[in-house]
Amino acid sequence: MAHILRSYTALSTKAELSTVLQSIINTPPFEIDASNRTELIKCLLRDLKTASINSESKPLTPKDAAQALLAVKELGKNPAGSEFLASPANLSTLLALAASFKDDPEAISEALRTIANALFLVEKARSTILEKEVDGGVIAISMLQASNIYIPHYGCDTYIPSPQKTSSPDLIFVLSRILFLTTVPGPSFIKNLVEEKYHGYTAIEIIGAKLDLLTVGILAGTKMAREAMSDTLKFAFNILLYYPKMVRSDPQTPEANNSDETPVLGDFWNSKLDSLLAPALRAFTSLPPSSPNPITAPLTHVIHTLITIPVSPELRPIWFGTNVVASSRSSTTNTPKHLSRSQTPPVAASISDSRSDSPVPAAVAPKPSTLDRALSVIAAGRRSLSRSPPSITTNATYVLQRAYDLLDTAFAHFFPDSIEVDDASVRERCKKESPDNSLDDLLSPLVILLSRICVGDEASRVRVRQLVIPNDLDRSTPLEGRADILGRCLRLMASVYQPRLKDAVGELLYAMCDSDASILSALVGYGNVAGFLYHKGIMSAPAAPSGTSSTYTPPASAASINPITGTINNPKQELPEMSEEEKEREAEKLFVLFDRLEKTGAIPPSQNPMRKAIQEGKLG
Repeated sequence: MAHILRSYTALSTKAELSTVLQSIINTPPFEIDASNRTELIKCLLRDLKTASINSESKPLTPKDAAQALLAVKELGKNPAGSEFLASPANLSTLLALAASFKDDPEAISEALRTIANALFLVEKARSTILEKEVDGGVIAISMLQASNIYIPHYGCDTYIPSPQKTSSPDLIFVLSRILFLTTVPGPSFIKNLVEEKYHGYTAIEIIGAKLDLLTVGILAGTKMAREAMSDTLKFAFNILLYYPKMVRSDPQTPEANNSDETPVLGDFWNSKLDSLLAPALRAFTSLPPSSPNPITAPLTHVIHTLITIPVSPELRPIWFGTNVVASSRSSTTNTPKHLSRSQTPPVAASISDSRSDSPVPAAVAPKPSTLDRALSVIAAGRRSLSRSPPSITTNATYVLQRAYDLLDTAFAHFFPDSIEVDDASVRERCKKESPDNSLDDLLSPLVILLSRICVGDEASRVRVRQLVIPNDLDRSTPLEGRADILGRCLRLMASVYQPRLKDAVGELLYAMCDSDASILSALVGYGNVAGFLYHKGIMSAPAAPSGTSSTYTPPASAASINPITGTINNPKQELPEMSEEEKEREAEKLFVLFDRLEKTGAIPPSQNPMRKAIQEGKLG
């Protein structure tokens, strides 16, 4: 394919340029050899740099930048090309081009996508881009802070503004992808992201603002909004995963105080990350469910984010606030600085917290923000979305109810009726609808989220217990055979193919029963949870709950419930006395039966009870 390089270097007309660039784009990745590939990239980047400072340059002009950068991106899909692009000089050039062609969103996107591809294919590039010489991490987070979103819907063109109108969900997506890849190894850059400010905002404040903007975009059906939220949350997850372990403040578990133990996710927390909870909860409660599988990206990533955030006393007002209306926020703008812990999600009232890093304005009849107006426009235009929340105003239990409803719907979808959870059709359905995930991967995080809410909040424990095991539960049939969430949970407790989901469901049932084995056994029967309790160190059936705990009172019918099965003990019906004739007929039937067994050799004559009874004179 050396002729492509010759064609490009010999360009003389505009028409020829477009044809040659398109031929580069259309050529399969492995048909251009390594030397020609790197030479082509070198020529294209050289001419793009010239075009960025001289609008009359040849052969490339600024109008050709998007197509030329697309050609560079395609050349970089081959290892030889990506290795060449991963050098500090070329990464710096691509970042400079993204800034130079600021009036061409397509060119900006292609330049950044080329960087993202290089980071994905060349692992060392993830550290190279953070070197002082390139400073790509700082540039990317600064560009992300400056991005905005455009929502053309429902008879109005709505901008969610920020300092510079330079982007769209597509740009948020690619910038978040770059930042996600640079933070995968957990470098010290993560500490800078949390503790330093970029144009006045920390990375956590910037991410929170983008989540709110993208939530509006998804509800409005804006292209690429879902993908952008997914990668923004992947980037956020890396920060939540590494930063608390780096600074080791606010221990959350007993193991966290053991310096000999390697810290894991959830052992520590830091208040600098608090402001991410409110926008994550807003996304969790606002995103419409998908069909047929109700749990898909970006909702899966929202759940992954939420399970890293503790349900602590300091954060409980945000997790379980009273009432909230989106327009009741304390800020009049929608910039990240105001999306702090003082702003609560659609499940919590506006709360001023002394741990917030930024001051909270006095509550003086705030004017609705641009985001609030956008939400109102979308709500008015989408009244027909019956499966989504009817309004932004919710009560204190909405986060819990949303999590429970999602789990109930997902269980009903993957385990319809009373099907066995290890049935082959269950795995086939998951493989068909979510090829990259197992049921363990898909459902366990949601179960864990519900468990953490139950552990952290007593009212939530009571509510979940009432939903799963209502007081008027029909116990006349085996509980594990029920076609509801309780039956599915108990069948999962014996699963072989979903070990992580099995353990997560066990922890959920245990948490909603006040982490008390006696209450759990009394409610569902020891036989259904014996294996789980064994791994908890409880080797035999626990005693019945002795009295009234803070949240559980044994029902009046508790004495009639079988402690092993959890079903009602039905009294045995006494059969009427047989007459002498009936006894003779039954004896004759038994004689014939055992006689056949003896003649076929199934039993020896000495073991025939009827023969023995005749010999002893017990039968006439």
